[in-house]
Amino acid sequence: LGTPKLGADDPWNLMEDGLGSLRPQTPVPAGIWAAARDGDEARVLQLLERRGDPAEPDLAGYTALHYASRNGHLGVCRLLLERGAPCDARTPGGATPLHRACYCGHLAVTELLLAHGADPAATDGDGRTGLHKAAEQGHRELCALLLRQRPGLAALRDARGRSPRDGAHPAVWDLLDT
Repeated sequence: LGTPKLGADDPWNLMEDGLGSLRPQTPVPAGIWAAARDGDEARVLQLLERRGDPAEPDLAGYTALHYASRNGHLGVCRLLLERGAPCDARTPGGATPLHRACYCGHLAVTELLLAHGADPAATDGDGRTGLHKAAEQGHRELCALLLRQRPGLAALRDARGRSPRDGAHPAVWDLLDT
């Protein structure tokens, strides 16, 4: 994982954003990460055109696609994926953009990620899939989508031995009963 460069060669423009003195231990999203988080598609495009790498993680280990996915910014997600952002990039805790979209209930973003090859069976550091995340939050449509993609997900157990049904919101229990 690279550390963002500051100064004239800074493709994410941290200096312009007033973060030139950002210390490496301070995980503050800036540049493309803030633009992705905020859904600023024009700014993301501008930063990518400055030779930015859409796969570059911020100081906390999150890519722009993680931020856009969590916040449901479909246009930004589409742009990042078209520019080569890896759909299965992982945070230090093992979360992928799909995990973040599923947890937050963003159906259209989840569909986009799956269409770009995101692995619905990918597990985070706790052994949880996107289905675990969606089920926990009671996102019915997301659970149904993931189960259509990969019916066997309902039987997968996390690191604590829990299936998606075990930690699910009651609104999705019927979908997860096997």
